[in-house]
Formats: sequence, structure tokens, C-alpha cells
Amino acid sequence: MLRQRLVSAAVLVPVVVAIFLLGRPWIDAFVVAVAALAAWEAFALLAGAGYAGFARYGTLLAAAIVVVGVLLSDRAGDPLLEVPAIGALLAGGAALFLRDPRTGLAAWVATMFGAGYVGLLGFAPLLLTIAPPVPATAPLAALDGGRGWLLVLITGVWSYDSFAYAFGRAFGRRRFLQHISPSKTYAGLVGGLLGAVIVAGLVLAALGRSPLEGIPVGLLVGVAAQAGDLAESMLKRAANAKDSGHLIPGHGGMLDRVDSFLFAAPILAGYVALVTR
Repeated sequence: MLRQRLVSAAVLVPVVVAIFLLGRPWIDAFVVAVAALAAWEAFALLAGAGYAGFARYGTLLAAAIVVVGVLLSDRAGDPLLEVPAIGALLAGGAALFLRDPRTGLAAWVATMFGAGYVGLLGFAPLLLTIAPPVPATAPLAALDGGRGWLLVLITGVWSYDSFAYAFGRAFGRRRFLQHISPSKTYAGLVGGLLGAVIVAGLVLAALGRSPLEGIPVGLLVGVAAQAGDLAESMLKRAANAKDSGHLIPGHGGMLDRVDSFLFAAPILAGYVALVTR
């Protein structure tokens, strides 16, 4: 298992780094593709949990929501913002043709939940538009502001996961929310938040901002990442599934890799929009 994880990481990490360095539109296209794969897995989990939706349509709708976010992140009021609403109407219309009203209602709700849940990933490329510029004197001045804050998101989530795992293994005794994820410990939570704060502070300092800003940013990203991980764990437990899929050997499915980002991306985008602009 460890060998599989290392091989997969050796293949995937350079790809992600290359796409990050290429910038838009590569990042946008990558996020849309990831959302489509994650949505398909989410609908499989929902079906396994007894909430079968219109999986193909919901997957397309999730990808469409991300595309709308990418295209219209700086164009408030554009008619294309109606796409999610139209999607809800179409799913509701399709549900009317199912003979059992309870089945139809469940399919409608599951479709909209799955699409909206994975569609949260659209807040990640939104950072490319709304983030403030990087000062010319900053160590990471070669990055534009959008990719700088996207780096804060990526490293914040990854550092939380890494530190939480390390602290949980070393000091974990007391556990929390065992009915959702038996492996989560308070030590892991504290260690993960500490790691997210430290790494966020370092990256923000390299972007020409105060390293003390890493405290609120790291805490927000860390808590959101943990919540996103637990939300997917609840979905998998309801579906009696260990992983969301088998797309990535040793790592499970795509949804397993992005679950933390689904909650962390909108939280960080909200912080950037409200605090830094």
C-alpha cells in the first residue's frame, strides 16, 4: 500500500506542479476535470447510501457549476449565473416522471446535493480572479496574486493533513466524532491547525504579507479542511465504503483527494474577498 501511494504521488505531484506553474487556463481546465471525476464518485456513494440521484446529469451539472464560477468570477449579474437554478429546475422536472413521489423527491434532492457539494470546488479558481496582487519586492513576486493565494490554499490543506496525521500517530489518545471517523484525535486536530498556521504564515510572508496573518488564515483553512474530510467520511460511512473510488492506487478516488478543498476553498475565497481587497 505504501509503495502504491509513493508511486502515485511521484506521478501526480509533478503534474499538479506543472499545471500550477502554467497558470490559467490550465488550472481552470484541471479543476473542472477533477470536479467531474469527484462528482461521479460522490453520486456512487450517495446511491450506496440509499440516495440515488441522476448521476450523469448531476456530474455534468457539478462541472457546469465550476465552469460558471470560472467564467463569471468577475462578471456579477451575467445571465449565465442562472445555470445552477436552471439545473435545479431540470432535475426537478425529471424527478416528476418517477412513479413513486418519494423516490422522485429523493432523486431530486440527491442530484442537487451531489452537484452543489462538488461544485464548491469552483471557489478554488475564483481565487485567481479576486486575490490582491503580490508586491514586486516579495520573495514570490514571480507569482501573480491569484496563484499566490491558491498556493496558500493548497499548502494550507496539505500541511493540515500532514501535521494532523503525524501528531495523531505520535500523541493521539482521545478521539472525537468516532461514529464518523474512528481515527480522528484531538492531538491530530491541534497538530494539524498548528501546521496550517505555520505554513500559511510562511507562504503569506513570501507573498509580501504579514506572517501573523497566517494565524487567522491557517485556522480557517485547517478547520474547514477537517470539516470537509469529515463530511466525506460521513458520506462514505453511510454508503459502507472505505474509499470513494479506485482511480488513484493507494489513495482511493478523486473525491478522497479533494474532500478537504471542497470546504476550504470557499472559506479562503470568502476571507480574501472580505479582508484583503
